[in-house]
Amino acid sequence: MTAVPRIDIRGLRDGTDVHGVATQIDAACRTSGFFSVVGHGVDPGLRDRLDRLAREFFALPEQEKSLVAMDRGGRAWRGWFPVGAELTSGRPDRKEGLYFGTELGPEDPRVAAGLPLHGPNLVPARPEGLVTAALEYMDAVVGLGQTLLRVMALGLGLDYDWFAEHLTADPVVLFRVFHYPPVPAADTSWSVGEHTDYGLLTLLAQDGNDGLEVRTDAGWVAVPADPDVVVVNLGDMLERMTCGAYRSTAHRVRNRSGQGRLSFPLFLDPGWDTEVQPLPGYSVARHDGADRWDGESVHEWTGTYGDYLQSRVSRVFPDLFDEVV
Repeated sequence: MTAVPRIDIRGLRDGTDVHGVATQIDAACRTSGFFSVVGHGVDPGLRDRLDRLAREFFALPEQEKSLVAMDRGGRAWRGWFPVGAELTSGRPDRKEGLYFGTELGPEDPRVAAGLPLHGPNLVPARPEGLVTAALEYMDAVVGLGQTLLRVMALGLGLDYDWFAEHLTADPVVLFRVFHYPPVPAADTSWSVGEHTDYGLLTLLAQDGNDGLEVRTDAGWVAVPADPDVVVVNLGDMLERMTCGAYRSTAHRVRNRSGQGRLSFPLFLDPGWDTEVQPLPGYSVARHDGADRWDGESVHEWTGTYGDYLQSRVSRVFPDLFDEVV
């Protein structure tokens, strides 16, 4: 692979070419684990509004941003973190960010039970409307993700609604807005080091500044930053359930654009209490983790998706995790 596949999904959305789009997506899942979609139907005006409001927030003084810092969000794991506070493979990332999730009030039984990563979003005083825009964007992109999972089911020989019935009837939905300060050209460090994502699908919007790279058998491939494209990559649970037929591909980021870069990843994941098992007809052969970035095997994991997610989150913010869990 020398470029991430680009797939027009209008024929899927209007029903004129569901099979053709499904075939293209299945091929991308089996070869690269990454693809980009156009014709996705997500309102560009909504994305632009979120981009503008996010830039206003990140331009605020740190003292004001800290009023919605993640340690104020408790077990819900929401809010702002400064540059260097999030770790990848034990190394501080060169980015700051805002964490959002499905809005859940105190009356929700999961919140009442103190379930980690469930609860309300923190709302900054400025800019007004940021959280509203984020929640509207989340709804639109979750709908896109559920649509993509339906055609992935066809490629895997499953019923069209298999994912909705078994894994994503009540999905874990996490959304991030990341701001990457520029890295000087002579600096060899990464804004975010090599990693894979944890769940089913990541649906990523970017501003016009490049920086994302994907690891392939032929080396690292840059993913162009086109604001009108949604980049999709597969997470560890899709690799696990397909025994490696679908690939959770490592990726990394270095912002050498000379200016601040924004990205908007949404993670559409299995339900918290779901145990993700291999699909019928798929078997684990050589999957000892030796070919993964972290040397670990997703196929040897036992437990719920919530257990898996917590095990990974504990490495990203270890100090905060110890405080709230």
